Amino acid sequence: MFTFNKRSLALLLVAALPAAAQSLLNPRSTMHITLPEDSPLAVVSANWGESAATPRGGALLLDLRTSLSLRNVTNHRIRGVTLLVLAQETAPGGKASVSVPSLDVGPGEGFPVKLDVRLLRPQMNADGPLVEISLDGVLYDDLTFYGPNKLNSRRSMTMWELEARRDRKYLRGLFDSAGVEGLRKHLTDVQARLSESPKVDVQMARGRTTAQEPEHTVKFAFLNMPGEPVRAITGWALVTQSEARAPRIDVENSSNRAVRYLEIGWIMTDRSGEPFYAGAVPAEMSLLPGAKGRIAPEASLKLSKRNGQPLPISGMTGFVNHVEFADGSVWIPQREALETPQLKKALSPSPEQQRLSDLYRRKGMVAVVEELHKH
Repeated sequence: MFTFNKRSLALLLVAALPAAAQSLLNPRSTMHITLPEDSPLAVVSANWGESAATPRGGALLLDLRTSLSLRNVTNHRIRGVTLLVLAQETAPGGKASVSVPSLDVGPGEGFPVKLDVRLLRPQMNADGPLVEISLDGVLYDDLTFYGPNKLNSRRSMTMWELEARRDRKYLRGLFDSAGVEGLRKHLTDVQARLSESPKVDVQMARGRTTAQEPEHTVKFAFLNMPGEPVRAITGWALVTQSEARAPRIDVENSSNRAVRYLEIGWIMTDRSGEPFYAGAVPAEMSLLPGAKGRIAPEASLKLSKRNGQPLPISGMTGFVNHVEFADGSVWIPQREALETPQLKKALSPSPEQQRLSDLYRRKGMVAVVEELHKH
């Protein structure tokens, strides 16, 4: 039982819910996909799979296992899409997002989007749609953007697209200089890195934590990235055996352009010297040319082995990973800088490297070379 028109689709969930939860739901409970009238995307179909709602205290735990089929209804090529998945605007765990980078969807072409998210919704608000799925943004091939951008998806998708272009350019250069064998070696190396099981779990928390162990101050060592418009001057964090919190990083705008956002990549080192990428420290800040500022989020990172045992932290390294200027343009590191042994060992292959490596595995080298020279 569903209704469908050009811009929206609603599907009853009752049949997909466990019997134990059905009595808690209004029979009219639905999931809605809502797109504006001028949306660049149209919904072709939706398969709700094994999506289910389960009572959890005073809330409903919604497990969404959904596959959507969308179509580009514009005359532009689409490079990225972000959807907002909303069960409750203000409740913790009530909203999520799903982003699809590294797309190349031409006019009239369709593409799938998989949603595998878990949300919480208060039972008192169980009437009406359980979940609203809406469009936060679409990035076109000329880097123009459509959407409300409530999640700052324009920034994220622009960065991902620039990274994808950077990586394709690097691989084209590798093919030109080292030929098929050089490109093959790089792609098989990406596959080998992806096949390695994660060695650590990284847990990030916002806000203050209560340390159960004695803390000491550990300073950051910073990598200089070629052409970086912002320079990390000094930094430190409070560290227990396996947790680092309250990082403080002083930075300076060394460019001639105003900056409004930046990210510092954060690498932890264990006692054996093994590096692990723990995440990025983001900062919304206004930095005029030559100005200095401090990044000081109340956040913590905790490292543990796959068996749950704490992983002692012996050192920390930071690097400028992303800068957004006041005019909306973006700086990212060169691929050559990320291929240095220290960063290559700590960082996972980029989404574009993974996509091209998977293309090589499925269709061979000819398909990869054609893809690299297509754009």
